[in-house]
Amino acid sequence: MKVVLFGAGAMSCLFASRLAGVAEVVLVDGWVEGIEAIREQGILFEDGAGSRTIRVRADYPGEHIVPAELAIVLVKAWQTREVADWLAAYLSPGGLAISLQNGLGNVEALGARAFPGTTAEGATLLGPGHVRTGGSGPTHVVAPGRVVDLLCSAGFECYACSPNEAEGLLWGKLAVSCGINALTAILRVPNGELLRRPDAAGLMILAAEECAAAARAKGIVLPFLNTAERVQEVARRTAGNRSSMLQDVLRGAPTECDAINGAVVEEARRQGIPAPVNSVLWKLVKAAVHSDRRDPQSCA
Repeated sequence: MKVVLFGAGAMSCLFASRLAGVAEVVLVDGWVEGIEAIREQGILFEDGAGSRTIRVRADYPGEHIVPAELAIVLVKAWQTREVADWLAAYLSPGGLAISLQNGLGNVEALGARAFPGTTAEGATLLGPGHVRTGGSGPTHVVAPGRVVDLLCSAGFECYACSPNEAEGLLWGKLAVSCGINALTAILRVPNGELLRRPDAAGLMILAAEECAAAARAKGIVLPFLNTAERVQEVARRTAGNRSSMLQDVLRGAPTECDAINGAVVEEARRQGIPAPVNSVLWKLVKAAVHSDRRDPQSCA
């Protein structure tokens, strides 16, 4: 199967590295340093078995377009509309796209040939084209069996799900992201540090519970009963990880906070319920992106 992955960040490099052994993979992004590094040296992939180099094709958007049966979209939420402009050209007549992105609104922006999915896989980008796995977890997709089989053959724990199930899973992941990502980005700490700071842990739980309340007000069934337990369990399981939002802030890059905490604030407003913690976290992250103060050692 021909597979195009949109993005050259941590998750795209992770999925490209594993899929390269079972599919014809091309990675597409406009990030010059990432594309050139992969072209020159391949993806340097680190996991529990050590490090190795995985060779995949890396293109800029619009370059050497070969229609694929499957597109996996892993760019940041603020880049989704740019991918949407290219998506039709990259898909074969029967091809489809799966969004495994964070936040809300991505599938809608990608159009009718895009379907939702979620993944609990974790990865950290150590440099352009250099990725380290950060814990594994299930991936759920609204897709035909051949897509699920492909991802399973690449070593992912993958399951097919219905659109309603996918929406619940997406909101469940969003609740965890609301609790963990913004706080780690503001405090410049890895995920597990939130559990060691009582005030931070309390804010993490409140932010996650606000998201869960907005979901339930929409009639969405979440994949867990106790939001506080779930967000703490994820923070514990990924204790050493730097969240993607923290990685963005440390690089001075735009974050996905609008599609995570901001989206929850907007949905809560539509449902007539408060979301004050997410509102403050949203504003603080947006302020932090404009700060020139960076301290990577705080995450050592």
